Amino acid sequence: MASVETQHADMIHDAQMDYYGKRLATCSSDKLVKIFNVVADNITFVSDLKGHDGPVWQVAWAHPRFGSVLATCSYDRKVIVWKETDNGWSKFFEYGRHKASVNSVAWAPHEYGLCLACASSDGHVSVLSFKGVSPSVAVAQADDVLHTIYQPAHQIGATSVSWAPAQSSSSGFAEASEGAMRLVTGGCDKVVTVWKYDKEAGELVAENSLQEHSGWVRDVAWSPNVGLPYSTIASCSQNGEVFAWTQRDAGQ
Repeated sequence: MASVETQHADMIHDAQMDYYGKRLATCSSDKLVKIFNVVADNITFVSDLKGHDGPVWQVAWAHPRFGSVLATCSYDRKVIVWKETDNGWSKFFEYGRHKASVNSVAWAPHEYGLCLACASSDGHVSVLSFKGVSPSVAVAQADDVLHTIYQPAHQIGATSVSWAPAQSSSSGFAEASEGAMRLVTGGCDKVVTVWKYDKEAGELVAENSLQEHSGWVRDVAWSPNVGLPYSTIASCSQNGEVFAWTQRDAGQ
């Protein structure tokens, strides 16, 4: 076990390892995101990422096929995508359409390209899809964003978001026509909602509304598919409830 002295000046809200377990990202109420190298028990500081103007709630690493890319979200209503190049870490793209705190960010399975979902206290969920992004691209231009979805999802606010696996041999939540994408969100309305992402139409279509929680839904997670004949979503709420939702047949 290794201890990390992050030097954050306030509460740490999230810590995530990258795909290979060689990088650690942390975020804090001190408005900073920090990057560390991890080699066995040796953890060394790499960089401070400064760009947010409020507490940073969550960090999310993209798949390494796109290079070293990290998404962060904050109380300042912004989502920032950071990227490492030969000159170090810098801002790759900033998204500021949300009108309240952005509470959660999640990258879609890499098979769908560089695609990021965001959940905000303004009640909306947004999805950003980037085109032709290679590790050599340092900064995203306006025309690099193929699709931007921004639509109502939860009354009062959306707290969390998670993507379904790219492929499934089951007939559950993840079953879809070729190329279909699904995600799940949780909200302050006590609802867990399953969405289909219609990339051509540029919108999310609600498929299931799961309403057993009696408190704000604080987090959701779509289970990786390992060839089981069903799909599972976990959700937890502010009042201590945890539910596991399983679907074996479409529409059930």
